Formats: sequence, C-alpha cells, structure tokens
Amino acid sequence: MNYQAAVRYLLSLGRELAAPTQAAAAKFDLENITILAERLGRPDRAYPSAHIAGTNGKGSTAAFLESILRRSGFRTGLNTSPHLEKINERIRVNGEEIGDQAFAEAFTRIQALNEELLAAGKLRAHPTYFECVTAMAFECFARERVDFGVFEVGLGGRLDATNILIPFVSVITRVDFDHESFLGHSLAEIAMEKAGILKPGVPLILAEQRPEALEVIRARATELGCPVIEARAAFRIEKEWTENLCSRASVTENASGWSFELSPQLPGKFQIQNSLNAVAAARYLQNRGYRISDHAITQGIAEAVWPGRLEKLQSDPDVYLDGAHNPSAARELAAFLEQDLAGRKIWLVFGALRDKAVDEMAGVLFPLAAEVIFTQPRTTRAISVNRLAEITSHNAAHFTVVPEPEAALEQALHRAAPQDAIVVAGSLYLIGQLRHYWKNRAQVAAH
Repeated sequence: MNYQAAVRYLLSLGRELAAPTQAAAAKFDLENITILAERLGRPDRAYPSAHIAGTNGKGSTAAFLESILRRSGFRTGLNTSPHLEKINERIRVNGEEIGDQAFAEAFTRIQALNEELLAAGKLRAHPTYFECVTAMAFECFARERVDFGVFEVGLGGRLDATNILIPFVSVITRVDFDHESFLGHSLAEIAMEKAGILKPGVPLILAEQRPEALEVIRARATELGCPVIEARAAFRIEKEWTENLCSRASVTENASGWSFELSPQLPGKFQIQNSLNAVAAARYLQNRGYRISDHAITQGIAEAVWPGRLEKLQSDPDVYLDGAHNPSAARELAAFLEQDLAGRKIWLVFGALRDKAVDEMAGVLFPLAAEVIFTQPRTTRAISVNRLAEITSHNAAHFTVVPEPEAALEQALHRAAPQDAIVVAGSLYLIGQLRHYWKNRAQVAAH
C-alpha cells in the first residue's frame, strides 16, 4: 500500500470523514490495541517510556522531555496527537517525523495483522484510526531501536490506546474541563480518567492542580503505590521575567539546591510549568542512573519546538497561531494577550468544533479583540460559521463572518496596521490548515 492509500484508509476508520466506509471501526476499551500489540510481540515493552496525560500542556511537556533526552544523546521516539498538517507528525524518531515510505510500510504491516486477526475472529471490530497509529508508533520505535519513547495520551487516559504502556515514569499535566461528553462533567470525573494512566509502583510527575483534581489523582496514586513528585512544589522560582515574548525563570530545586535557568523558546507564561514537568521527569531519570547532564536539561528546554502554540509567523503586523481549543487554554491565551500584547489592537480569527465550550471561550477571548473574524475549519466536526457567530458574537465589540479560513486570514492581514497583532485560535484543525496555507503563501511570494 502506498502512502496516499494508507492515509485514505486510516481516515476511513475514524470520524475525520463524513461517510466512513464499510471498514468503519468501533472501540471496545483497550481490547483491540492489546490484541494487536500482543500479535506484534509487545513492541511497547521494547524500550523504556514516559506516558503523559492532562488537559493542556501535555504536548509541550512531551516535546520538552524528548528534547532533553535527545540532547543527552539518547535515540528518542515521540508519539503525539493530533497532527497539524501531516499525519507523519505523530510518529517522530530522534526529532524527525517518519517519511512517507516508512509510514506506508508501517501501516501495511499493521493492516495485514488487522485482517489476519479479524479473519481469525480474534478482533471484534477493525481497530480505529487512533489505535492503528498508536500501534504503528509502538512498532516503529521498536524497529528503530529507540532508547526511550515519549507518548502523549490522545484523549483522557484510562481508555486511551496508549494506556497499554507500562512506563518508566508517568506525567499528568494540569487537568481542566474539556471533552466533557467523553470524560465526565465534573473536574473529579475528568481527573479520574487522567489518573487512569497510573500503573502500580510507577512514579508520577504531577503538575500544579486545582484541589478537586489533586485529591482524586493523589488518592489513585496512593492506591497503586505510585510515588508522587509535584513538579511545582519540587522547585522554587527565584525570579521570573519576559524576554522577546517568552517567559524566563531562575529556578532552584528544593531537594538538592541545584539552581538553573529555564529559557523555553515557546512563548507564554504557562510554558514555565510545562517545562518544569519535563525537568522533574528528567531529574527523576537522572536519579535512576540515566546519563542526563544538567546542561542537557537546560539546553533541551531551550531548544524544544512545539508548533501551533503561540507560534509567531511574522512581524508588522505580528501573526500568531495558537491551538487554544478549550476554556483553560483560552485563559492562557488571554493572559498572553493582556500581558505581552498590551496596548496592541488585536484581530482574532476564530473557528471551533461543535463539541467545544465555544461560548465560554468567547467570553474569555473576544473582549480582548478589536474585531473577531469568524471562520470555519475544514472538518466535519466544525461548528458552522453562522451558528458560531449566532451564539458567541454578543461577546465581540465588532465582528465579521468569513467562512473560508484562508480568506479570513487574508482579510485580517489586509485590514491590520503594522503595529497590530493577528491571532488565530479556537481549533487545532484551523491552526493546521492555516499553517499549511502560510507555507504555500510564502513559497508563492518567493517566486
């Protein structure tokens, strides 16, 4: 199967397409992924791993930790989701996404096993899009002989396909409201789903949490005998400042007195917490005999890249892409707008999915914008642009409706003054679409 055919087949398994084929998949807890992994020879056990769950910050934390490990000389595997522009982004070896041929070969191997297991009656349904890609990551990392795998949970934790891992260390980033229809309508219910990644005796790096989430996660950790390292409590921030829109911090580790400077190149104050999660995990690995230098930790944080999160595309006017797609992420973006873009006229290009708390996000972000340009990302999950405007425009001082995202961005660029800022937010699908458009736009301009 070639690359294009592999991607088409994968898309047919999930809700990315409006009309799934007869191969449409169903999910039965962790049954499918367990059976498939067993048939593959348990590639998820071929290397030590870190397993990262949470509502926001888990992707950045994964990127920070992988960068530290790679900077230390380890051959790394990084499995994240969703992707922004290309599905290959989900499977990276030593910082590089796997190529089209390697992706097609990996899917062909997995699909052959799917058909074998279905024919033998060992699978009750075809594995889902996410289960297939997760199995591909497990197997790819084993074939590539990675020294360490870093895995980001896709949704929740307890029933996520990545949760057959028995990691060397677990990480739970900040827990907040998102995907309530799947994970529960209280913070305690959501926290229990995230705490579902905990395994008996496996240490947990825990980000700063709201009390109701902290209580649930700590109780589950105690029940399973998981040592808990609270990332924020483990370190003391001596000084924090902003430099070129990026937060910097002078930090001391309470237990050892080790002092260092955190200098992530990723904008936003919240990246200090995300980087501390990764530092805490790296320090745990150091203490367990991994050869990770202090310099590798600080350089790994400084060099980590995580696109689509307060990513700056240009200046005069500034253009930012930010995958803020739930109320918690919207609050983090709002803090950035208020603190780092204070006094600037902000043009907000906004599009979202139907299952998101769009009115709550609008209440946080829209009052900070001079104008909101409503648009609609190209996915069947998107809320229609007219419906979005109907239910949220009361939060905006001024707004316009431009259904096509590329046209919406061009309108903002045409109308914004050089000293203004344009911010695209609301959906990672929107971010990926406009990030791809921006690259092609730049290439056309260059010629």
